[in-house]
Amino acid sequence: MSNPAEQIIAANKANLEAFEGASKKAYAGVEKLVELNMAASKAALGESFGYAQAVLSAKTPQEFMTVQTGFFQPLAEKSAAYFQHVQSIATEGSAEFTKQLEASLAEAQKTIGASVDQLVKNAPAGSEAAVAAFQNALSNGQKAVESTQAAIKKATAQAQANFAAASKQATDLAKKAAKV
Repeated sequence: MSNPAEQIIAANKANLEAFEGASKKAYAGVEKLVELNMAASKAALGESFGYAQAVLSAKTPQEFMTVQTGFFQPLAEKSAAYFQHVQSIATEGSAEFTKQLEASLAEAQKTIGASVDQLVKNAPAGSEAAVAAFQNALSNGQKAVESTQAAIKKATAQAQANFAAASKQATDLAKKAAKV
């Protein structure tokens, strides 16, 4: 496949397939979150009715306080487990998506570079200035993509750190509330 147009078409097709794969992985992550939320909702609903029945069965203030304590202490642990599970799903999905995106972009840059090299070899005499300008623009574009990738990695890492901190803070607050 020495034709530059065919190389670019093949690269675009490969990029579309990579995007499809990344979309499927993102959808799988959303499915995991939905499953987690459905399970958590179902468990919370059952526990709420059990708690309501226990509250209605309490005959003394001491029994009522025992029911309260028995309800809120496990709630803190369950909240912590829930947030950790959400964080792991988000981290896993983000890592897979980033890995696939980087591989796809690297392959696209390689293919475009090969196409440009082929075009340069076949450029007519006297077009050296235009070819040099095109190569410079392509190089600047690749540098911009690399810079964007680095910024995305940094933003993703920061978002994950913020999510982990928020999760820990929510867990700590839930544990403190359970002790009260």
